[in-house]
Amino acid sequence: MDYTRQEMMAIATGREIKDGEMAIFGVGLSMLAGYFAKRNHAPNIRDLTEGGVYGAFPVGGLPWGIECNRISSNAVSFTNAIDALGFLVASGRCDVGIIGAAQVDKYGNVNTTGLWADPANSRYLPPKVRLNGSGGANEIACGCKRFIIMATHEKRRFVEKVDYISSPGYLTGGNARDRYNFPGGGPSVIITSLGILRPDPVTREFILTEYFPFSSVEEIKENTGWNLKVSPEVRVTAEPTPEELENLRAVDVTGALRKKS
Repeated sequence: MDYTRQEMMAIATGREIKDGEMAIFGVGLSMLAGYFAKRNHAPNIRDLTEGGVYGAFPVGGLPWGIECNRISSNAVSFTNAIDALGFLVASGRCDVGIIGAAQVDKYGNVNTTGLWADPANSRYLPPKVRLNGSGGANEIACGCKRFIIMATHEKRRFVEKVDYISSPGYLTGGNARDRYNFPGGGPSVIITSLGILRPDPVTREFILTEYFPFSSVEEIKENTGWNLKVSPEVRVTAEPTPEELENLRAVDVTGALRKKS
């Protein structure tokens, strides 16, 4: 295997982005996937960061933040987080966003706030582990027409029910999300370090639809904290092509996210 799991995850995520879409990226793997898509197959995406840097492409390596000089140096225009998140995303104009997750459950709800010893009492007690918070992920989850979740596939991350909903997915499943009148449609896919999950169109429970060439259905189920359902048409994800790897590494030229695990 001449590519890493992180690279497979970024390429699989980038493949979800269509040319011409308005897309918003966070930092890290989210940016790697997004700018890979721009270089590889979607040169006309209208890309922006949570900080309002619009129409850029990384120079000299993957950006360290949402307003890093590596993207701001050649941006088409600049605005701010209020415009990016409060206007373009919150109004439903943004087609797709990419967010990460410390915890994600079977309905695509994301927790990046904290971990509680007793999640049932999370309103009244401080968390045992305090996380970074939602940043702009909550706005992306509520406002984008669809959003993509990226997460390392571990049982401690893929839980039956998240300790706290930082960014809403389909809440309790079915039509539960519809009752809140969010402008956005919800999570379209969860792409992990092992495979790809998509929501059932009726129950909105995420099911396994693809596994990566170095993984298996059994490994993914073992690393999921709920009884993960498997699509009867589950298949192996296509490996990265040489051209895809070249374009991905042209974004991450320093190899900052080229992890082996």
